[in-house]
Amino acid sequence: MLRLLALALLGLLVFLQVKLWGGHGGRHEVRRLEQAVQAQQAENEQLRRRNDALAAEVEDLKEGEDAVEERARSELGMIRPGEVFYRVVEPSADVLDKGREKR
Repeated sequence: MLRLLALALLGLLVFLQVKLWGGHGGRHEVRRLEQAVQAQQAENEQLRRRNDALAAEVEDLKEGEDAVEERARSELGMIRPGEVFYRVVEPSADVLDKGREKR
């Protein structure tokens, strides 16, 4: 009888170990979920930084004319009345090579 009880307890121990290591909610699944949480936290932090930068840009655009002017100049190529626009174009490598060949 004692031997049967010991065998039953040993079987229960093996069953519980298998559930702990490989079953639903086991260590492997917990490790996988922890990695997923870390990846999500990293993505959230990146998105939080991007949102903060966008919020600062929106606030700057709402309050200051300097930001609007800078954006109009850089993105739309606008200039103030009376200003002269100069565009400096660097020669490409092909043009430089052709100039050297003529010499």
